[in-house]
Amino acid sequence: MIQKTIIPETHICSHKVGEVIFASLCICIFSFLSVKTYAQEDSLQANRYVMRATMYGVGFANVYDTYLSPQEYVGTDFRISRETMRMTKLFDGNVSVQNFFQANISYTHNKVDNNNTFAGLVNWNYGLHYQFRITDNFKLLAGGLADLNGGFVYNLRNTNNPASARAYINLDASGMAIWHLKIKNYPIVLRYQANIPVIGVMFSPNYGQSYYEIFTLGNSSGVVQFTSLHNQPSIRQMLSVDCPIGSSKVRFSYLWDMQQSRVNQINTHTYGHVFMVGFVQDLYRIRNKKGTPLPSAIRAY
Repeated sequence: MIQKTIIPETHICSHKVGEVIFASLCICIFSFLSVKTYAQEDSLQANRYVMRATMYGVGFANVYDTYLSPQEYVGTDFRISRETMRMTKLFDGNVSVQNFFQANISYTHNKVDNNNTFAGLVNWNYGLHYQFRITDNFKLLAGGLADLNGGFVYNLRNTNNPASARAYINLDASGMAIWHLKIKNYPIVLRYQANIPVIGVMFSPNYGQSYYEIFTLGNSSGVVQFTSLHNQPSIRQMLSVDCPIGSSKVRFSYLWDMQQSRVNQINTHTYGHVFMVGFVQDLYRIRNKKGTPLPSAIRAY
């Protein structure tokens, strides 16, 4: 005779309730840990993602320097630039840092085409922007940049003073607009940026003064002058579009670089209209404050 063991219904119900409660607690704990871990990772990653762009361009140059000649010289401008941008932890992670380097060299001629000049300039900008996120796809940036410049203009026919040096440092006001959009499901990124020097210092000889007098004879009085909007009305503007092509991202940009000065009775300007193209990379920055060597298994060199 087979005997059936009867388990009380109350025991079965309490057992099932306990399993449900245990499973619910596990799900809640897992969800909490997942959200917390994701938030921590997201917070760490935000200031480690770096946008880096390398650009090459060619365009139009207009060079004028009354220290060398009363004539304007026009010709071709060749330019290279390298830029990085990333977020920081400042102001709850709403501030980005920009590091922008560019160098150009131009070959120009005067109107009657009987003389030529070479001109070159190296420019480095480093600064911060506060990001105002208007929508998920559109934001405005405002901030300031340190603006360092050094270069030369060389006149091929002058014998007494054949060259003029360019050296100036500014604090720029900077603004930017960035718009992510799609054209028929094709994603692109538009950006416009403008930098205006507000205050700075500039090296400039006095009109008719030779560099021999300045550096050999020591007649250097007044060669370093305060600059602002009244004697250095300048602006750098850039319009760019980023387009994904396959697994890469290509940037096309137009740069209008207008540098002007009226210092020590010398008028100068360098106008550049340059079209540039290059590649954009999204990188992840590894922090290694102690400089500890990477494991040999992952080292490339």
